[in-house]
Amino acid sequence: MTTYAPLQNDTFLRACMRQATAYTPLWLMRQAGRYLPEYCATRARAGSFMGLATNTDYATEVTLQPLERYPLDAAILFSDILTVPDAMGLGLSFAQGEGPRFATAVRDEAAVAKLEVPDMEKLRYVFDAVTSIRKALNGRVPLIGFSGSPWTLACYMVEGKGSDDYRLVKTMLYSRPDLMHRMLAVNADAVAAYLNAQIDAGAQAVMIFDSWGGVLADGAFQSFSLEYTRRVLAKLKRTGVDGQIVPRLVFTKGGGLWLKEMAPLDCEVLGLDWTVNLGTARALVGGAENGPGKALQGNIDPNVLFAPPAQIATEVARVLDSFGTPFQGSGTGPTHIFNLGHGISQYTPPENVAALVEAVHSHSKAQRS
Repeated sequence: MTTYAPLQNDTFLRACMRQATAYTPLWLMRQAGRYLPEYCATRARAGSFMGLATNTDYATEVTLQPLERYPLDAAILFSDILTVPDAMGLGLSFAQGEGPRFATAVRDEAAVAKLEVPDMEKLRYVFDAVTSIRKALNGRVPLIGFSGSPWTLACYMVEGKGSDDYRLVKTMLYSRPDLMHRMLAVNADAVAAYLNAQIDAGAQAVMIFDSWGGVLADGAFQSFSLEYTRRVLAKLKRTGVDGQIVPRLVFTKGGGLWLKEMAPLDCEVLGLDWTVNLGTARALVGGAENGPGKALQGNIDPNVLFAPPAQIATEVARVLDSFGTPFQGSGTGPTHIFNLGHGISQYTPPENVAALVEAVHSHSKAQRS
């Protein structure tokens, strides 16, 4: 068994478990990415996005780059949400400036019947990266592993690429719900196996990105997204290689409408996009009134990062104040992890991220004094 250095900064994990922290921890979705010149340089050396993601040394290097620049409170594995369908044999590729696409889309009964949970050895490069990153972090901050949600993976698998209208995947959902349920069941079991393997490799928290849950109609969201996220969560390991609890985070973009229905989910943290008021969310799911209370993560608009530093600080204060003073004391209570309401834009000035991090740490300390 690999042994790792003791954790020097457990603020993020404590907040996930709804324990008091000295300040509000933060990390950023897509924090290792194209807004950093050093990332672009490493990607150029790797030759392609998949060249970067499948090479342990490169994946480790880019995961650590934002932590060299900013005092962030967690690292997130550098990978892609589409590694799982790729391992199912759908042939993932990334054309420059085009985003991901699959060589084979899943659009009919025969294609769905062929789907099965992939051999996790095909994803060994991801687990090797997790172990390598965890070692390289040397206890500086915790490492978050992640996957796309069963529904979000299905969107890409049916459409074959990103979509503006989700016409093909919704056609299947409405005309052949039986096929969609079959695909989602395979996806859920694959995602659970994938996240468990990341936990075994050293991930200290795991996050499910339900990036496209918010495109579903009310009713369809519950049946085709939430139900399968629940299925994943039920199968996840509760403790990591070091015997510590591994918090589970669920982020549904556009999911604010269904917060009450997400409250009973068997996870520790709910992520929110910028359309949701954190105080309202805290009242709905932050306490223990309806199911176990959830820590909340989010939720500043990523485009705030294009404003001057003084405006960024104002918006940060507004988000932190909308949550209110986090829990202080022993035991557990409402806590907040600061993040963006979606991934950081590749056009973001790196110095503005420094302003954001500074504002979060200083304002959240002041809130507690």
